[in-house]
Amino acid sequence: MKFISTSGKAEPVSFMEAMRQGLAPDGGLYMPDRMPKMDDQFFKKPVHRSFAEIALEMAKPYLGDELKEEALGSVAEDAFNFPLELREIEPGFHVLELFHGPTLAFKDFGARFMARLFAEDANSRGEKVTILVATSGDTGSAVAGGFYDVPGVEVVVLFPKGKVSPLQQKQMTTLGKNITAIEIDGVFDDCQRLVKQAFSDKELAKKMRLSSANSINIARLLPQSFYYGWAANRIGSANKTSFITPSGNFGNLTGGLIAKEMGVPLERIVAATNSNDVVPRFLGGEEFRPGPSVQTISNAMDVGDPSNFVRMMHLFEGDADRLRREIPGYSYTDEETRRAIREVYQSIGYTLCPHTAVGYLAAKRDAQIRGGRTERVILGTAHPVKFREVVEHETGEKIPVPDRLKKVLEKEGVFREMRSDFEEFRHFLIQG
Repeated sequence: MKFISTSGKAEPVSFMEAMRQGLAPDGGLYMPDRMPKMDDQFFKKPVHRSFAEIALEMAKPYLGDELKEEALGSVAEDAFNFPLELREIEPGFHVLELFHGPTLAFKDFGARFMARLFAEDANSRGEKVTILVATSGDTGSAVAGGFYDVPGVEVVVLFPKGKVSPLQQKQMTTLGKNITAIEIDGVFDDCQRLVKQAFSDKELAKKMRLSSANSINIARLLPQSFYYGWAANRIGSANKTSFITPSGNFGNLTGGLIAKEMGVPLERIVAATNSNDVVPRFLGGEEFRPGPSVQTISNAMDVGDPSNFVRMMHLFEGDADRLRREIPGYSYTDEETRRAIREVYQSIGYTLCPHTAVGYLAAKRDAQIRGGRTERVILGTAHPVKFREVVEHETGEKIPVPDRLKKVLEKEGVFREMRSDFEEFRHFLIQG
């Protein structure tokens, strides 16, 4: 299989080359040149398959030409060595808990899978690669943890000053070795801009091999389709299933669209955001108008110019009307999010992180508007402890801190401070 740029001006490449490049030379994002279809019976059989088994089968159409099945299976087994849970919190409403990995966020899935692919690539090519990643919160900690001490890979994480939680910052800044964290005096969009400028700089390309670990990288995006398949398999084909996806850069939602194209039996995907609502406004009929991001308590979704929107349009062949018909979108304020955390805990004793709370509100709204006998799966994107200041305030209860996080909190973070200036960033990359 080949991968093409959403901008349509770059040569098709293999999966591994698309992963190495991160961003296509023409500035577009890589997508498969065709969407493979899984065997119709794979998800319909009443068999509870392991996550690694589903991941392997869903990855083979993309990577089968480049990695032997045994090697790809080993990548999946090693990357996904932690549990995920599907918890029904109310009749017909489930939370797919994706936060039981090493950094307690759904981004562990993509980061760990990609890190192991890069390790395979580094072993075979003997080349050093520098991974650049912009983060509004959980991506940085997941990538830092996933790539920590991987041979042949250096990681540079850019995070916005004062706009990530204390725990998220600790997870990014306490590892050392091949992980360098940089605090940018700006917002997430500034961090993302610096990364994109680095990829388009021809002089940098001559001096070093750069790649990305944001969801602009196809290797980070693809694993985000796997858990849609796992959850649909758990619920069973006898029920219609809709997924409600808290979204910032919209990689998680695009992963769901890919899963649907591959044949995962899901009825629809609902976009849920905070006050950074450029996509829900577009889905409601407005023009797509990116703007500066707004800081919220669900900071991993604080994105004003979602990169993966171009992939969404690519999957719908540029048909905005069809995209609007198939994907509803809802947005919520911090006040509404806080109220949801408080009321859900008081009524059923379940603790939501701010991002999952946004998803819960969207699920309830979707059920109210559309009705139907549909099982709704809300993607639980982060452990509540990562946002304990907010969550504990609303629930009135202390959240136990897992031992692995206690160790992180005891360490001193080390990071560089930098303006949101590309020349300064470029100089750092070249000089170190």
